[in-house]
Amino acid sequence: MRFVTAAAMLALVATPAAAQQTRSISASDKAQGAQANPELVQQYGGRYIGPQAAFVERVGKRVAVQSGLSNAQGDFTVTTLNSPVENAFAIPGGYVYVTRQLLALMNSEAELASVLGHEVGHVAARHSRSRNTASTIGSILAAGAGLLTGSNVATQLVGTGAQLVTLKYGRDQEYQADGLGIRYMTAAGYDPYASADMLASLAASSNLAARTAGKDANATPTWASTHPNSADRVRRAADLAKATGRPEVTPAQDTAFLRMLDGLPYGDDPKEGVVDGQTFRHPGLKLKFTAPSGYAIANGSDAVTVVGQGGQAEMRLAQGSDLGQAITQRFGQLGTGTPTGQLQNGTANGIPYAYVTTRAAANNRAVDATVVAYRFPSATYTFTLVTPAGAGIGPFQPLLASVAPLSTAEANGIRGKKISIVTVKAGDTIDSLSARMAFPDYKRERFVTLNGLDPEQALTPGRLVKLVVNG
Repeated sequence: MRFVTAAAMLALVATPAAAQQTRSISASDKAQGAQANPELVQQYGGRYIGPQAAFVERVGKRVAVQSGLSNAQGDFTVTTLNSPVENAFAIPGGYVYVTRQLLALMNSEAELASVLGHEVGHVAARHSRSRNTASTIGSILAAGAGLLTGSNVATQLVGTGAQLVTLKYGRDQEYQADGLGIRYMTAAGYDPYASADMLASLAASSNLAARTAGKDANATPTWASTHPNSADRVRRAADLAKATGRPEVTPAQDTAFLRMLDGLPYGDDPKEGVVDGQTFRHPGLKLKFTAPSGYAIANGSDAVTVVGQGGQAEMRLAQGSDLGQAITQRFGQLGTGTPTGQLQNGTANGIPYAYVTTRAAANNRAVDATVVAYRFPSATYTFTLVTPAGAGIGPFQPLLASVAPLSTAEANGIRGKKISIVTVKAGDTIDSLSARMAFPDYKRERFVTLNGLDPEQALTPGRLVKLVVNG
């Protein structure tokens, strides 16, 4: 492990941002960012245009100008993304992003500033230049696809669905971005100790996601999937904050920030389908299915991915109504050539389906690749499965049998969730308030994590807390 001296920490954060030499964002970076921006926004559910977006934009630009990348706030594009995934990132050209799901985890404006400053730090330090820039911005990766990543079939499957994520940074790059972010946020007038608080909340959220994996697919992927997190980073961020010379005080609750969050959508956007435990339902497409126990569902902008130890599956829209043709076209997209298996037919909940399994290679070992096509009254959908050789549809048999139409009444009854800011009253406890969380499980853990609380602390009347309620 590399040890950082107190003097080195002080040098990293003490230089006033205003003293940095402002440099122009290059024309090539602007062009690259402008080209990548629409795809990034699309893959993360589009722009969130609720009232919180203007707040994020203001804070993001205030912090970003401290980086020395530009002294003009107009050179930065700060976007809140309509995504149920906890993430934040920035790309060359002055483009900064934060998802509404990550925003919901924050408890102060300073925590927001710390996240945005960290991401801008990656850009200012040109970390993407040490890797393939095209993959930094343009690689589309499905959450949790580690089982078969690197194979022809799996790479093609991963490359066509789920969520667009940014470059995975190394530990030293994360440390450097932490230091730069603390410098920027301090120069912008924010409490530098909020960075450690935010990292602690992210660690708690990641731990909770691991506990609920396979039960709450909204929990994956998280910010930590692209930003390695650890207790060491939390401690180091606190040391960096101390090195600024600012005294550490217990700040008053940021009630203005919390009230700003009131009404923020939480979790899946119903228009894109919702995940409830192991079940996915889409009111617009009028369909539903249930993932096997222990498998996680990741809802993307153009596909839904189901991932577990026994393999992965991806559902997406197909062209035409002929099942055999849809299967052939999907195998063609995967690059497997003409499938060698025989066409099998069946019916699930009144919906006709067909599938073909063929052998393919993954990480220098054989796997089974299966494409299943369903003909609904209004459209045809395919599931692409990748499983160990000989397993065929194996672990996904229950999923395929669960595919069913959604009634109009069921579709109309699907509602999203939102953040509700409530005031603690006399007699309220963590247990009594967490019981109001709109989740079937882990209510207390979710409440504590969302509010950055000590699980055993008493709540003071008058304090504001966040609840997740049905919209």
